[in-house]
Amino acid sequence: MTTDSLTLFMNEVGRHDLLTAAEEVGLAKRIERGDKQAKERMINSNLRLVVSIAKRYQGHSLPLGDLIQEGIIGLNRAVEKFDWRRGFKFSTYATWWIRQACQRAISNQSRTIRVPAHVHERRVKLARVSRQLEAAQGHEPTNEELAAATGLELQHVEEALGAVEASVSLNQAVGEDGAGELGDLFSDPLAADPVEEADESHRRETVRAALQGLPDSERRILELRFGFDGEQQPLDAIGRELGLTRERVRQLESQGLARLAAELEGVVGITADELADSA
Repeated sequence: MTTDSLTLFMNEVGRHDLLTAAEEVGLAKRIERGDKQAKERMINSNLRLVVSIAKRYQGHSLPLGDLIQEGIIGLNRAVEKFDWRRGFKFSTYATWWIRQACQRAISNQSRTIRVPAHVHERRVKLARVSRQLEAAQGHEPTNEELAAATGLELQHVEEALGAVEASVSLNQAVGEDGAGELGDLFSDPLAADPVEEADESHRRETVRAALQGLPDSERRILELRFGFDGEQQPLDAIGRELGLTRERVRQLESQGLARLAAELEGVVGITADELADSA
């Protein structure tokens, strides 16, 4: 996408109104019957979401125009696979597919550098689990969360994610105290996006709903880790509150994350088969 075509595209995006939940369902029903105009409207009305997500991945190996094109491919797939009967918002479902498309494009661009087979296998596993956790939590998981969810040593997680410098994970710690994340450098926290704000609110609601299917101890630990009651809590603080060792909290967190991913198949709409298919 050239600079001129990107400018024209950005101008065109603002011409399409956002959809209400009822309009999404109505269009989805028409799309099932093969209505091409309904599909086109569903796509056009969600192009703001594509732009918002694509901008987060600027600074990697692909220009914004290419990222937007990849995001539109993900959006198109989301439109084709969306099941309105499950009751979740289309934007929540589409966000996962758009991000997955952008991440895969960046990964493919960086794959010219060879890495050992066992490291590549770990990276594939981590990428799959990372997408599951991101769908559940609403943000890219930390290396510690990935280690807990996969059962890998933290050192092995860090080595696998850092094996290819050109495809650095957006959740890599940056700053003198490691408090920031690389992804923070590619977005403007002051630029409020109505689409993104609404999606974030709904995402937290879906996670809360899925948490209700977990055992009490696992649910409470994840609520504290996600910061549903305020600030996100470290393992040590949770252990003190619940009277558990740090290692036991980590074990319960790992079990809870696995259960949560399964629960979210029916709440967010991303199935295990779709996750496996996208790996």
